[in-house]
Formats: sequence, C-alpha cells, structure tokens
Amino acid sequence: QVQLVESGGGLVQAGGSLRLSCAASGRTIISHSMGWFRQGPGKEREFVAAISWSGGSTVYADSVNGRFTISRDNAKNTVDLQMNSLKPEDTAVYYCAASSSWYTARLSDYDYWGQGTQVTVSS
Repeated sequence: QVQLVESGGGLVQAGGSLRLSCAASGRTIISHSMGWFRQGPGKEREFVAAISWSGGSTVYADSVNGRFTISRDNAKNTVDLQMNSLKPEDTAVYYCAASSSWYTARLSDYDYWGQGTQVTVSS
C-alpha cells in the first residue's frame, strides 16, 4: 500500500506560481510512475502531468505544457508540481497518484490516490 499526501495548494493571483508537493509513505514509490490530476468545479478529473519511475521521462497535458513542471525525488519519496503563469482556469483540486504502469495520462492506470489540495487562481 502507498499513502499519498498533497500539500502546497492555496490562493494565488493570475500570473503567479505555486509548488505542490506529494509525500508518499507506506512503500517506496521508486517502482511507480507518478502523476498529477485535477478536478475543477463541475468538471471531471483530468490529467495534468506524469513522470516515469526514474524521472527521466515526463508527459504533460496540452493545457499546462510549458507552464508546469513535474519532478520527483526518490530518495525523499516525493513528487512535486511546479506551476507557473497560473490562470483562473487552473483552479481545481489537485491530486497526486501512483501507478505501477509505465507513466501514463490514463486515470484508470493509477492505483493509489491522495486526498487532494485546493488551488484557486483569482483573476
């Protein structure tokens, strides 16, 4: 079992930055690819970014590509999401997830989920 806890959410003005962090416990995440998803008000949960177990490969949703950066530290069992140039449409609850599959944008491939952290971007 892997337990995931997100932190770093908050309120920020458009154009600002936030850094989300996901701390894993219970088992090491070194054998898992990791992803970030988000769910905005009245919307379905959607893919944001994913990173391979080694950190050598990443993939991003088109809507965040060039603005967000996913990274991981396997020694610390953490995964971060650096979010720059935030827009009001980035407002959502952000979730960290772990997958035993190769890094993927598919929600159903993820086995473990955190509780989420709220990000609100004001215009």
